[in-house]
Amino acid sequence: MSTKAHVLIVEDEPVTRAKLAAYLTGEGFQVSEAADAKDMKAIVSRTVPDVVLLDINLPDESGLILARELRAKSSVGIILVTARQDETDRIVGLEIGADDYITKPFNPRELAVRVRNLQRRVAPTMAAERSATGIHSFAGWRLDCDARQLASPTGEQVRLTRGEFDVLAALARNAGRALTRDQLLDLTQHDGEAVIDRTIDVLVGRLRRKIEADSRHPAIILTVHGVGYRLVAN
Repeated sequence: MSTKAHVLIVEDEPVTRAKLAAYLTGEGFQVSEAADAKDMKAIVSRTVPDVVLLDINLPDESGLILARELRAKSSVGIILVTARQDETDRIVGLEIGADDYITKPFNPRELAVRVRNLQRRVAPTMAAERSATGIHSFAGWRLDCDARQLASPTGEQVRLTRGEFDVLAALARNAGRALTRDQLLDLTQHDGEAVIDRTIDVLVGRLRRKIEADSRHPAIILTVHGVGYRLVAN
C-alpha cells in the first residue's frame, strides 16, 4: 500500500478552500488547510507537505513571499493560485521557485492532475531531504530522529517509549524495505540489554495501537510474512 501524498491548501476564501479540499481528498490525497500565512507556517513547522497550493493574495502576507520562503527551505512542490490575470505575478512566482501557476476559476480535475504530476517529480528530492535532516514522514506522521519526537497528522505529539521509538526509527530509515526481526534487534539493541525477537513483535503491536487507524488491520507498519515488518514508503 502506498502512502497518500500530502497537499497543503493555503486559501483565505473558506468556500473555495472547502470545495478544493473535498475534491482532492476524494482523489486520494491527504489534505491540510490553512486560511492565511500564520496557519500555513504552523502546519509546515510540524510536517512538510509534498505539494502546497498557495494563493498569492492572502490577508496577512503575500503568497509570493511565502513561496520564496518555502523554496529556500525545501524542494516542496509549489503551485501558485490567483484570481488575477496579471502575467507579472506568474513570471515573478516562477522566478522565485514556484513549480506551477494556475488562475481562478480552474477545473478541479485539471488541478488534481497537476498536483499529482508535481508530487511525483518532487518525491525523490523530498525523500532525500527528509532523510538527511533526520526527519521521516509517513501517512501524515512526522518522526524527528534527532529530537526523538513523533507528531501525528494533526500535529499532536505522541509519546513513545525508547524501545518503541527505536523500532519506528529503524523502520522509517528503511521505509519500503522489509526488515527481519534480527535486523530490527541489531538496529535497536542497546549495550547490556538482553532482548529476544519476540520483543520486536510486542513493540510493533504497541506502535500499531498508537499510530494505526485500526491496529487489527494495519496500513502503516505492515507484516511481511516469513520475513518481518515493513513501514510504508512515502
